[in-house]
Amino acid sequence: MSGHGGEFSTIDDDDDIIGKAKEAADQLYRIRDTYFPRNPQDRISKLQLESDLALRLLDSIPLEKRRLSHQRSMFEYLRGKILDVFPDYNKEAEDHLSKAVKLNPSLADAWLCLGNCIWKKGDLTSAKNCFTLALSKGPNKNILCQLSMLERQMAQGSENQAEIVEESVQHAKEAIALDVKDGNSWYNLGNAYLTFFFATGAWDHNKLLQSLKAYQNAEKDKRMECNPDLYYNCAIVNRYLENYERALTGFEAAALKDPGLNAIDEVKKIVNLIDKLESALKGHTRAKRLASLASSLNSVTLSSSYRRATLDLLSEGRNKAVAVVGKVLVFVKHENAAPLHYIICDSSQTCFVLSVYGLRNDVIKEGDQITLLEPFYRGIDFSWDGKDYQFKAIRVDFIEQMLVNGKALSSSQSVRAAIHAQHKS
Repeated sequence: MSGHGGEFSTIDDDDDIIGKAKEAADQLYRIRDTYFPRNPQDRISKLQLESDLALRLLDSIPLEKRRLSHQRSMFEYLRGKILDVFPDYNKEAEDHLSKAVKLNPSLADAWLCLGNCIWKKGDLTSAKNCFTLALSKGPNKNILCQLSMLERQMAQGSENQAEIVEESVQHAKEAIALDVKDGNSWYNLGNAYLTFFFATGAWDHNKLLQSLKAYQNAEKDKRMECNPDLYYNCAIVNRYLENYERALTGFEAAALKDPGLNAIDEVKKIVNLIDKLESALKGHTRAKRLASLASSLNSVTLSSSYRRATLDLLSEGRNKAVAVVGKVLVFVKHENAAPLHYIICDSSQTCFVLSVYGLRNDVIKEGDQITLLEPFYRGIDFSWDGKDYQFKAIRVDFIEQMLVNGKALSSSQSVRAAIHAQHKS
């Protein structure tokens, strides 16, 4: 290693060294974003090694050359950027980046790095100021993406959460407008829509579908193949939409790209859940008591705005002006807090899976009679790991879509839905 100093000092063209140091800094960030070994400590060690080499390269510029005004701002910027590659806040990095923007206020990249550095110490307002100043130098997709990401963090716990997240979506769209093929910008928009879905009460599935579409656009960019969070977050949305096969495929891909993620655990949880649902369905379909349970449902009266239907009459998706009446046979316990899963039997003795979001787990009990208004129906049919899964399912997203023993539910019985995207939300 010690030979490097002598090697570099023979280079007369200091601009060339600055160019090389810039390349080394870019390479350092590529490693940060694409290298995910099984042991996370190996990643930190590799970043440490590469950053030491990059700093040594910078230090080979003679002191008198570093003092030249055009060199000095670039030198300070690169030193700060190299030091700031690690996940934790670094005071020295902030000092160098602050010097860089003082020496050359038009250096947008330095403002971007300074914003990221300050963000790590939790000063979100100052970080936002840096990004806004960086943007004032001209439109830039990377700065817009960082601003969008920062706004999502600023929205957490804020009174006007939905408003701030809407700004985040807007900035994410502006980044895409600058380069419609950039996978990172699409990935950022996917995260923005996912956050927006929950910030606005988790009722507008269009936001989830827009999130999914953005992730799929991100996947078209070859450079995104090494981003495990893209596959993980996409799988989160698919799991929420009960696209089980796509969710499993996504979590598996994320686990291969970054073994440090808990993605394999997510695969196990889904498989465990669908195995439980299937065996609970099989166990109850043969039950002798089904006939008597089913016949008792015929006497349930419905509001005149709904037409009574059984499962075999439903079409995929939302069934408007239709109601399905069923009996709760069993509550299927599993590892995820949401949704709650029940096995239900309708008046034609058809058993199906009911998944309920945003409800406390003590509200529906076995034996309860459930009326599903405008039910959202899906036929689940896929294979995984050599096993076929096939069952009928209805999902309920809001308590207004359901009556329990003929009564409407109150808001005190609901819980707020929340799911978490991986890392950079």
